[in-house]
Amino acid sequence: MNELTTRIVSGVVMIAIALMAAIVGGYYFAVMVAALATGMFYEWMRITRGWGFGWSVAGFVYCLLPALALLWIRDRSGDQGLNLLLWVFIVTWSTDIGAYFAGRRFGKRKLAPTISPNKTVEGLWGGVAAAALLGGAWVWATGLHPAFLVLAPILAAAAQGGDLFESGLKRRAGVKDSGDWLPGHGGLLDRLDGLVPVAVLTSVAVLAGAV
Repeated sequence: MNELTTRIVSGVVMIAIALMAAIVGGYYFAVMVAALATGMFYEWMRITRGWGFGWSVAGFVYCLLPALALLWIRDRSGDQGLNLLLWVFIVTWSTDIGAYFAGRRFGKRKLAPTISPNKTVEGLWGGVAAAALLGGAWVWATGLHPAFLVLAPILAAAAQGGDLFESGLKRRAGVKDSGDWLPGHGGLLDRLDGLVPVAVLTSVAVLAGAV
């Protein structure tokens, strides 16, 4: 298989696993989240080895907060928790997919060439548009608070900011990928860097009473 096909196949498998765990919830979802957070922290420690104790603490917080946010979102009463969790997934995944394909098809202007030379302004807008469209459709279909219509494009931009942050870590460490666990995708940090801000900021918005 070529690189794009490998990326698509492995991406579909990962999405299917995440959806099944989210729908079942409870122990199964908690175990998945804990395993992912542990794997992320392992990769963080490998990338930042020798950078000092502060980076270890930062990595622990970086991996812990989104894990707690996802578990808290899923445990909300009734269908609200699952619907909101799936919205988080949809915004994150559609941002990544929209940015990837829009960047490949239309990308000309570099977004942050010193951090991630392959990312483009067109890819950024493609990700934002995809998240606004698909995230908005999910809000309409499930009856989530209308504020999530506005939050979808905002958090899509935050997701791409998370991607750039992780790219900056890798550039400083001199590595291409955070790991090699996922065919066509690299490591867990490479795949979950956008989910980190989306999960955390969604929880903050709910806790603050904004939605």
